[in-house]
Amino acid sequence: MPKFLIRRWYGYHIVGLFILAGIALAFLTWFQWEIGAVGFILLGALAVYVIQAERSFEKELERYISTLTHRVNKAGEEAVTEMPIGILLYDRDYQVQWANPFILSYLPKEFMGKPLSTVSERLSAAIKQGESEIQLTMRNRHYTVYIHREERLLYFFDMTETIDTQALYQKEKSVVSFIYLDNFTEVTQGMDDQTRSRLMSHVTTALNEWAGDHDILLRSIAVDRFIAVMNQGALDHLEQTKFELLDYVRDITSKEKVTITLSIGIGAGEPSLQELGSLAQSSLDLALGRGGDQVAIKDANGKVRFYGGKSNAVEKRTRVRARVISHALRDFVLESDQVIVMGHKNPDMDAIGAAIGVLKIAEVNNTDAYVVVDPDEINPDVKKLMEEIENHEYLWSQFITPSEAMDEVTKHTLLVVVDTHKPSMVIEPRLIDRVNRTIVLDHHRRGEEFIEDPVLVYMEPYASSTAELVTELLEYQPKKLSMDVLEATAMLAGIIVDTKSFAIRTGSRTFDAASFLKMHGADTTMVQMLLKEDLDQYVERSHLIERAEVYRDGMAVAAAAEDEMYGQILIAQAADTLLTMNDIKGSFVISKRQDDKISISARSLGEVNVQLIMEALGGGGHLTNAATQLTDVTIDEAEKRLKQAIDEYLQGGTTE
Repeated sequence: MPKFLIRRWYGYHIVGLFILAGIALAFLTWFQWEIGAVGFILLGALAVYVIQAERSFEKELERYISTLTHRVNKAGEEAVTEMPIGILLYDRDYQVQWANPFILSYLPKEFMGKPLSTVSERLSAAIKQGESEIQLTMRNRHYTVYIHREERLLYFFDMTETIDTQALYQKEKSVVSFIYLDNFTEVTQGMDDQTRSRLMSHVTTALNEWAGDHDILLRSIAVDRFIAVMNQGALDHLEQTKFELLDYVRDITSKEKVTITLSIGIGAGEPSLQELGSLAQSSLDLALGRGGDQVAIKDANGKVRFYGGKSNAVEKRTRVRARVISHALRDFVLESDQVIVMGHKNPDMDAIGAAIGVLKIAEVNNTDAYVVVDPDEINPDVKKLMEEIENHEYLWSQFITPSEAMDEVTKHTLLVVVDTHKPSMVIEPRLIDRVNRTIVLDHHRRGEEFIEDPVLVYMEPYASSTAELVTELLEYQPKKLSMDVLEATAMLAGIIVDTKSFAIRTGSRTFDAASFLKMHGADTTMVQMLLKEDLDQYVERSHLIERAEVYRDGMAVAAAAEDEMYGQILIAQAADTLLTMNDIKGSFVISKRQDDKISISARSLGEVNVQLIMEALGGGGHLTNAATQLTDVTIDEAEKRLKQAIDEYLQGGTTE
């Protein structure tokens, strides 16, 4: 309460009391003047005492208020100078006017009167852009800076301990991984116990040393499976070293005349161990689906990172698995009222051949089936085959357009997707959402994008082609098979195209499949006719090849001119041709297509994993055969991005 109000309140009450006392004494004096006189004397003495007491009270009150004001001022001064909060004032010209002692030790020397940019370029820009809060780092300290533009005042709150605690928490988060010996069962078949034991000893010793070096808990859960638990800090270090364990195990086991490869699936970013385990298993499935010999790391947000995968996939399919898949496919076909087969956009010879094979599986099980083909997106490479199919009345009646397929779908329709597993690449993505059951048959390495909830998946990256896989499924159908010459020839053409006439990605099972098709009427002469090319196309390809240059380490890059357009098949053929040149380990051809996308086709003979390079650019494929399409870029920009991806690959980088 203000002093003048206290004084007024106090004075009014005292005066009132004295007036009442004076009136009472006056009445008393009227009757007893002696007593009244004594009363007036006492009243006067009391008045003197009260006046002195009032003056003493006022002095004490003034002294208290003065002391309190001093303490408040002193506390405010100490708060500005001693509190662990930085305060900085700047003028209209954005120059430093004053800073409190706390922030002085973190500012550059001789900053008074200097522009705010001498403190921090980012701070100065934030103020001019009207921001009210920014995060700033100075001299290894982290600050949250609050900006008060009206007062030209900055508050610096030191968040270093908070951020360090958060970083420590992130570093100590649990990570679960599953380790699988890709081909241990296959390579140890027929080995004597001593050799098998020595080989396993090499692997377990390497794994235990690796676990000890990185503070990892490692436990064996089967002869070829391990579980490893670590923290995020250990995982970060392993990523920096690009998981050298893969190369080390491959090298030490090769001394025993066999090569063991590892696949590692890692789950990170989740607080629950159960969820981490699910992520780790999903990552392992993804690594194995891509051919093994690699690491897949999946975070809680679904993002996946890959390391390794530089060796060619080792064939480890079994006849038993093919028979089981064939019978499962037959059961699904018998439960359906019709089967719709669909490949990828601009289907190639393998996609058409595999689709015809699935038609045959449906036919032997007395189920109607159709192949979806968009007549506006016919690959030039399959035009001759499509012309032959059009002349084949029965076979052509089973080819329908995407719109017709959408009209044909029923509740019990079975959709079989061949030669791709990515929903964005199929001819009609809406079909996947429309049908209740989808089967995936593919030979590509599995990518992060995948058709959701298929009822059956048969993906073998070890196979030469999808046509080879479907041929094996045909072999195990229980009913006697009768194939038309064109049907068998189309499937054989798919195998021949994808193996470059049995030159690459060819295993013993590939020849078995070709032999089966030949036995059922496949015409190799017709295959050569279907694969013939025009002279003009040959000249165009030669023109594209002459623009090639060797970038580094045997990597040939050919980029078309900005105003030139080539078809996808011709681009791929140019990459194949470049690979036949001396000292070329990998070939890459860049060109604009008719749809204005920039296409990059990549090829190798196995020494270079072009799949990893293409995945870095958003594409994918096989170790020796991959591609990608880029939008909203020029040829020059695409070439720069390709060379950067090649550099990262040669330096042991990762794809995300």
